Amino acid sequence: MKIAALETHIVAVPPPHVGGMYWIFVKLRTACGIEGVGEIYSATFHPKAMTPIIEDVFTRYLLDHDPHHVERFYREAYSSGFTQRPDLTMMGVVSGLEMACWDIIGKAAGKPVYELLGGRVHERLRSYTYLYPKNARGEYDYDDPDLAAECAAHNVALGFTAVKFDPAGPYTAYSGHQISLEVMDRCETFCRKVREAVGSKADLLFGTHGQMVPSSAIRLAQRLEKYDPLWFEEPVPPGQEDAMAQVAAKTSIPIAAGERLTTKYEFFKLLDARAASILQFNVGRVGGLLEAKKIASLAEVYYAQIAPHLYNGPVGAAASVQIAACSPNFLIQESIGTWDGFHAEVLKTPIRWEDGYIIPSNEPGLGVELNMDVVRAHTPYTGERLHLQMANRPFDVKDLAPAKG
Repeated sequence: MKIAALETHIVAVPPPHVGGMYWIFVKLRTACGIEGVGEIYSATFHPKAMTPIIEDVFTRYLLDHDPHHVERFYREAYSSGFTQRPDLTMMGVVSGLEMACWDIIGKAAGKPVYELLGGRVHERLRSYTYLYPKNARGEYDYDDPDLAAECAAHNVALGFTAVKFDPAGPYTAYSGHQISLEVMDRCETFCRKVREAVGSKADLLFGTHGQMVPSSAIRLAQRLEKYDPLWFEEPVPPGQEDAMAQVAAKTSIPIAAGERLTTKYEFFKLLDARAASILQFNVGRVGGLLEAKKIASLAEVYYAQIAPHLYNGPVGAAASVQIAACSPNFLIQESIGTWDGFHAEVLKTPIRWEDGYIIPSNEPGLGVELNMDVVRAHTPYTGERLHLQMANRPFDVKDLAPAKG
């Protein structure tokens, strides 16, 4: 069996852009006619730059090769250009193409991918969602703690047993910073009101995105401990595991991190520093399914758990479900709502979600097929924004101060 062709589809996500501004889907086809689909979660460059990079990696390391040889593909791409070190963009491309290889492998074997990576150990997967509160005008409003509490109660009524929110913004390219007392008050108010709304029926997942320096994160964590969150997410910027370990050592709240890391090497450093006990790798960025399985195994050695990150499209989600289903130390999977809306439209059969849980597909491969009519109707992406973006100026306490009359 040999890989013969590649297609890349940059799908524009319609407003309100839940899951990002666009999704990068790839399709591989073998000479014998089997197709596999993957998704690249690499937000560093615009898709018009990513497309030729994807083509280059495919031509150099996959064309005319057997899709079963994922270890060979990973090692050669990882070492491309004499690098032999974690490279975010390369690993993003590898992740999507490797997913597509596994989709082919599963289809050829007539088995879901999880059965080929150790076998399913979880019949259903606990899931959580971010809170997407809407105001009276029907607009998303992330600044009102009462709306957040109302939204949390609604999601618990749907069946979710955990909800996530992040009131500690803004995210700036100049983080970490010392957040203000006003922001600390806001964070505590959110936690108090959401906890009051859900009681003990749901865990609180306190999200941050590396906004703080360690001392600020410790101050905030000590305020939030009384609300017993399941985790305190990425309190400091990624890349300095010792700084994150300072926070972990000063709070009883488990630290979760990893959505911006790639490869087992970076996750080993996180674990070895005792910086996090919950790993949030994204299968579309970390290096693919096999690399994610290796990271999950590393976590087992440290009695750490995995909670795969997911803020992208449903193909990456389907791959994440495969890893979650066959990992003994799986904790919870990020969902985007109940997998309705555009996440459902772009697939022939939506991801199955029931009463707070994702039900892994029994279909061969990744278990999803793109609805190409929908894909073509939303291709190409013509915007200029990246998948996600950060503020381009430093945090200033006065920006958040009430206006003076």
